[in-house]
Amino acid sequence: MEGSMWQRTEGNRLDAPKGDPSGWLLQTPGCWGDAKCTDRSGTRSLLRRMEQNIARAEHTVDISSLAPFPNGGFQDAIVKGLKASVQAGHRPRVRILVGAAPLYHLNVIPSRYRDELIEQLGDAATSVTLNVASMTTSKTAFSWNHSKLLVVDGRTAVTGGINGWKDDYLDTAHPVSDADMALSGPAAGSASRYLDTLWDWTCDNSRNPARVWLATSGGASCMRTLEKGEDSQGGGRAAETAGDVPVVAVGGLGVGIKDKDPSSHYSPTPSPAPGVRCTAGLPDRTNADRDYDTVNPEESALRSLVSSATSRIDISQQDLNATCPPLPRYDVRLYNTLAAKLKDGVKVRIVVSDPANRGAFGSGGYSQITSLSEISDALRDRLVKRTGSTAEADAVMCRNLQLAAFRSSPEDRWADGKPYALHHKIVSVDDSAFYIGSKNLYPAWLQDFGYIVEDRDAAVQLKESLLNPEWKYSQKTATVDYARGVCPG
Repeated sequence: MEGSMWQRTEGNRLDAPKGDPSGWLLQTPGCWGDAKCTDRSGTRSLLRRMEQNIARAEHTVDISSLAPFPNGGFQDAIVKGLKASVQAGHRPRVRILVGAAPLYHLNVIPSRYRDELIEQLGDAATSVTLNVASMTTSKTAFSWNHSKLLVVDGRTAVTGGINGWKDDYLDTAHPVSDADMALSGPAAGSASRYLDTLWDWTCDNSRNPARVWLATSGGASCMRTLEKGEDSQGGGRAAETAGDVPVVAVGGLGVGIKDKDPSSHYSPTPSPAPGVRCTAGLPDRTNADRDYDTVNPEESALRSLVSSATSRIDISQQDLNATCPPLPRYDVRLYNTLAAKLKDGVKVRIVVSDPANRGAFGSGGYSQITSLSEISDALRDRLVKRTGSTAEADAVMCRNLQLAAFRSSPEDRWADGKPYALHHKIVSVDDSAFYIGSKNLYPAWLQDFGYIVEDRDAAVQLKESLLNPEWKYSQKTATVDYARGVCPG
C-alpha cells in the first residue's frame, strides 16, 4: 500500500516561525506550570497556524477530524483563512471529512454545517467549492475516520491528535493537553493521497445514509481527489521539496474500506495472549487478524519504531490499554516489544492521561483505565514470559521503567478541580526519531494518520518543549520510577 497508506519522503521542512525553532510543534494549551492556565500561548499558535496555512491556499484545502465538526475558535480560523484566500484572488476547493460514531453523532449533519460555513463566509462563499461529509465505515467493528489533518495545496500539512472542539480545548478552564505538528514538502502530498483514499470510499457510499452523509455547495459533485493530475507524474505541487528532513507518512484504513491487501508480503499471523480478548463474537483484529494488519500499516510502523530503540523510549499517550469489552485489552506485540526493550536495558518512560478522566462507559472520557496498574500488570505479564519469574520481571521494571499519570503543573488538578486530560499520540526513540499523529497505541480500529520524523534536532526540540516539562510535573504520580527507586508493588 505504498503511496496511499504509507510513504517515506526526503526534502521536507518542519514549519517553525522565524526565531522559534521548535514552533513546528503545536501544543494545546501551552500553559506549563499554571493550574489556572491563564496564558494559552500554544493554543494561540495553533489557531494562528491554521488560519495562515489556509489563507495561503491557491487551489485546495483538505480537513479531516473526528465528529463533531470544527466550532468556536477553530471554525473562526477556517473561515478567516478561506476569506483571505478568496480575497487574494483564489477559488479554493475544500473538503471537510469527519468520522462519526454510530448513535453518538446522530446530530452531526453535514448539510447544517455546510450552511453555517457558507453563512460565515458571506460573499466569499461563491468562490469556494465545498464537500462536507460524515462517515462510518463499520458500525459493528467500531470504525470511522479518526485522522486530524489540515492539508493545503498538497504543500503544507498540520496533523496530530487535536480535534477542533471549542468545549474541550478552548472555552474551558480545564483544556485538553494535546499536540500537532506542521510541515511542508512531499510528506504533505502523502497526506493528500491518504485523504483521497478515504474520500474515494466516501464518494462510493454517498448514497448510503447508513454509512455516509454528504453535502456539497453549488451542485458540486463528490470530490474523490484534490491534488492528482497537477502534472504528468500525478504528484503535482505535492512533489516540491522544502527542506532536508526525511519523513515516513503512515496511515490505516481501519475496518470496512478494504478487507485486505492481496499484494502484501506480510507473512506473520499474529496470535493473541490469554485474557486479552474480553468478549465473544467480536474478533480480535489487533492481535489475531493478518488481513487487518495488511491494510493498517501504521500499527506495524509504530511497533517498528519502538523496536528500533537502543537507549530510550518516550511514550506520551491518552492510554496504552483499551476499553475491554468491546475491544481487546492491549496490543500484545507492542507490549512484547516494550518488555524486550526493558529486559535489554532500554529506559522506557510512559505518561498517560489521569485515570480520573475515565468516562462513564470507559471510552466516554479522556482515559480508558481505572489505574496505572493495568499497564504495569500487562508489562509484568509480558516480562514474566521472558525472564521466567515475577521477581525478575519486577526487578527489570524497577531498573528501567518510568510510569506516571499526566500533570501539567505542580497542582494535582486544574484550578477548577477537574483532572488533567492528556490526548497526545507521541512516541519518541533515542532522541532521534518520533511519531506524532492521530493513532493511539491502544487497540482502536479507526482510520488514522501520522508522521514518523527522522531528525535528531527536531527530536531534541520535542524533548525540551514537551517531554521534559511533562515529566517535570507528572513524575510525582509515578507508580514505577527507576530514577527515584520507586518499584512496582
